[in-house]
Amino acid sequence: MLQVQSIHHIAILTSSELYEESKRFYTDILGFTVVAEVFREQRNSYKLDMALNDGTYQLELFSFPDYRERASFPEAKGLRHLAFAVKDVAAGLAWLRSKKVKVEELRIDEFTGKQFLFFYDPNGQPLELYQI
Repeated sequence: MLQVQSIHHIAILTSSELYEESKRFYTDILGFTVVAEVFREQRNSYKLDMALNDGTYQLELFSFPDYRERASFPEAKGLRHLAFAVKDVAAGLAWLRSKKVKVEELRIDEFTGKQFLFFYDPNGQPLELYQI
């Protein structure tokens, strides 16, 4: 059996036009810290490494001048969404709205009774806040 220890990182793609806005979204709104940022000249693309909790959780943000839109609706195969654990989903909802982030209404998980909501990054990537 493969001995997976943890998830190392999650990669997210953005268009070159939305790179700076996406970078601000993940750092200023969601609170990730920048670990490293490099411009890959041969690809005309940025690679931004970000982390939460001293690097325990990592995201990579890639910009590309040539990309395809994500097929989200109706649901498509592949990664459906990325969920972030928070203590207070209602406070998260208020924060996201104050930052003009596209957000759906708060819901209750019918199986756990916990609050959650979906919101979207500047590229339309579905994200979730889930109560811990």
